[in-house]
Amino acid sequence: MLRRGFISLLLAATLAVAQPRRIVSTTPSITELLYALGLGDRVVGVTRFCRYPPEAQKKTIIGDYINPNIEVIASLKPDLVIVQQNPVRLTERLNAMHLHTLEIDQQNTGLEDGVYKSIRTVGDATGASARAAQLISTIRAGLDSVRSKAAAYKPKRVMFVVGRSPGRLDGLIVVGRASYLNEVIAIAGGENVFRDAVAPYPEISLESVIGRNPEVIVDIGDMSEDVVTEQHKREIIALWRRAPVLAAVQQNRVFAIAPDMFLVPGPRVVDAARALLAIFHPEAK
Repeated sequence: MLRRGFISLLLAATLAVAQPRRIVSTTPSITELLYALGLGDRVVGVTRFCRYPPEAQKKTIIGDYINPNIEVIASLKPDLVIVQQNPVRLTERLNAMHLHTLEIDQQNTGLEDGVYKSIRTVGDATGASARAAQLISTIRAGLDSVRSKAAAYKPKRVMFVVGRSPGRLDGLIVVGRASYLNEVIAIAGGENVFRDAVAPYPEISLESVIGRNPEVIVDIGDMSEDVVTEQHKREIIALWRRAPVLAAVQQNRVFAIAPDMFLVPGPRVVDAARALLAIFHPEAK
């Protein structure tokens, strides 16, 4: 009996040591996930775009997703660097410096293979599997609630703009089928008019927008801040009035929003779905 208890204590101690204590995050979504799992005290480095939760801004800045500073990351002596799959082969560069990395993909997949899978993966890698399971359960319940409310209404034809040329209606980049936002739009009672586009964020023309004639336009556009001023809202509405044939323009259903939670696939996906429900179906309670 004593021997069994000793072995249990030894195993627990071994697992505790194995858990990473100094973690570097390379994207805002990873940072939000770590804090949602209660691991904020272990985070030692974040990107300059990691603004949520606010306390994350007090951590050492390691650059950003495209231009991470490998030397700064190494100087933090992390025992885990969590990386979003990216075009600069960050994982390989970190491994070359003998840094332990974990690569996840939250961007170009749906909720199941993106958000939920990444939560489980990070939870397992950090000794927070139980908290990860609970977080997924909470997110599912929140999204089910939004879906249930939206089901009472006819879906609105929606275009979600995530990028475009500043102050112009060209260079339009919208949500396509492979983006997790396509799922969130459907949950919130919308029908993405570009859901047939294979790319997660295809570039489209104004002519194709007119051809599909969305009833609601949600525009992040050229915004880089997490707060949208009333002046900016007016500017976005005025911009889309250059295309008066669109149903969304005629019905005054053009909405300027901040990127914040919408472009960060992670724990705040329920907040994003609720916000979209309020835009698509303001009558929903």
